[in-house]
Amino acid sequence: MAVTEPAPAPPLAAHEGILRRQSLRESAARTYARSLPIVPVRARGLTIEGADGRRYLDCLSGAGTLALGHNHPVVLEAIKKVLDSGAPLHVLDLATPVKDAFVTELFSTLPRDFADNARVQFCGPAGTDAVEAAFKLVRAATGRSGLLAFTGAYHGMTAGALAASGGAEDVRVTRLPFPQDYRCPFGIGGEAGARTAAHWTENLLDDPKSGTPAPAGMILEPVQGEGGVNPAPDGWMRRMREITETRSIPLIADEVQTGVGRTGAFWAVGHSGIVPDVMVLSKAIGGSLPLAVIVYRSELDTWQPGAHAGTFRGNQLAMAAGTATLAYVRENGLAERAGVLGARMLASLRSLAADHPCVGDVRGRGLMIGVEIVDPEARPQGTGTEPPPDPVLAATVQQECLSRGLIVELGGRYSTVVRLLPPLTLTDEQATAVVDRLADALAAAERSPHRRLPTGSLR
Repeated sequence: MAVTEPAPAPPLAAHEGILRRQSLRESAARTYARSLPIVPVRARGLTIEGADGRRYLDCLSGAGTLALGHNHPVVLEAIKKVLDSGAPLHVLDLATPVKDAFVTELFSTLPRDFADNARVQFCGPAGTDAVEAAFKLVRAATGRSGLLAFTGAYHGMTAGALAASGGAEDVRVTRLPFPQDYRCPFGIGGEAGARTAAHWTENLLDDPKSGTPAPAGMILEPVQGEGGVNPAPDGWMRRMREITETRSIPLIADEVQTGVGRTGAFWAVGHSGIVPDVMVLSKAIGGSLPLAVIVYRSELDTWQPGAHAGTFRGNQLAMAAGTATLAYVRENGLAERAGVLGARMLASLRSLAADHPCVGDVRGRGLMIGVEIVDPEARPQGTGTEPPPDPVLAATVQQECLSRGLIVELGGRYSTVVRLLPPLTLTDEQATAVVDRLADALAAAERSPHRRLPTGSLR
């Protein structure tokens, strides 16, 4: 396949017209485009070049999709190889050599005692499709309809996934406390807070008067991403495994964002050593292209043919790109690298927090990092001792980052957590540049006057 020259960037003023037409044509539901008014035209690794000629360090990485950054050579080569081969690009769920190679590589990365007795279901192209499939799977296998989920969770934008996410309502979903050190729901934090959260869960399930629908499964994120980068304590994860296993409740691990090395283990459940019954996988497994699967214990495979289907389950380019990505991360120890570099960045950011009172907390695991922005001048609200979140100041920090060529996302309950999701190929020098630019942005945001929200708006 001939290598073509990259398309020239639009004229410098053209990006303004593109942004204007986007705002006129696209729905009010658009999100990233509102806070990141850029027009990407070229990208490689950590760097994006906009149509205005500016370069940005991308710590959004397609919301965690780009494990190897933009346009990594091994991914491009894998895609080109399929295109040059003349292989069909659309095959529904038929078997192909490309698909066989992907499944083989994927299973080689899973816990051995899980992979040896596992089945895989290809879903629609998004993570939320895989979440829906997981719910359908466990409900069919158990004959029950209830679901256990956690406060602050995020599992997708389709109806069932939204119902299991924090802030949604569904009579079949029982909401459980997720342990946090900062803003602990019980006001104690640490191991005591995690033990209390586990005890609460166990008591709720065993209390015949709790009103909890018989659960078909429990879904949890080893690190809550959109919920504000809240890592689950390893001991609490093991306790959730014990609680579900002794009660024959399938445990669903949502590894859509935490998977493929991001947290310092290839799969984030590896930190605690647990083996779930179902793993929901998407984002990085497609090597930047849409791909989503669930992998689960064969005992749960009670579906009838056609019980879960979809037209775009056989994306050959995504499977090829995914195989290349999984293999590259595994062969080059990028998960371990993410753990080491992430710990170094967390230490730098925590040191930085001492000079910036607007930083309430710095937390994360591997290259999944969150910096919570607070109003240090306001009195704590409720029963906690932490300063209240400051969403306006957080948005100012995000814009100051962008003006310094750093792309970050906001998350958490009040959109006050600055999230860093750099690619696993991040270098030491790039990591330092990210921290330095964020430090400058924090200082600039603190100097900038910003409107303080009324207390009631944060409830």
